Amino acid sequence: MANAMMVIHPYRDQGDWVFDDAAAGLTREPFVFGMPEMIDIFVKDIPDAERGFKLYFSARPFPRFTAELSWLREEYEGNWYLWEKTGMEGWLCPALFKYFDKAPEKIYCKAEAGRTV
Repeated sequence: MANAMMVIHPYRDQGDWVFDDAAAGLTREPFVFGMPEMIDIFVKDIPDAERGFKLYFSARPFPRFTAELSWLREEYEGNWYLWEKTGMEGWLCPALFKYFDKAPEKIYCKAEAGRTV
């Protein structure tokens, strides 16, 4: 069974938001198609977020989550999510399945200062 609460440490690499997760076999895994713009909003109040920050996420609500993403549809083995508060849509690639057995109906997120690269 996967953890109920997960954390990754995204950072900017050559202008792109990426993250590493050795346990999941991911190195410089990029966020694409709407997700970078969402991340820009997540981190707007975090100094030096480009050098790295903590991104907590879960399929269940947790204390002080700041974003709720709702599943929209599957496309090209990835999944589109809507951040209703902003009207923004973003695509999560199949790396999502390194953390979830299936695409969750909701993903709850919170960004905070942490680790720098």
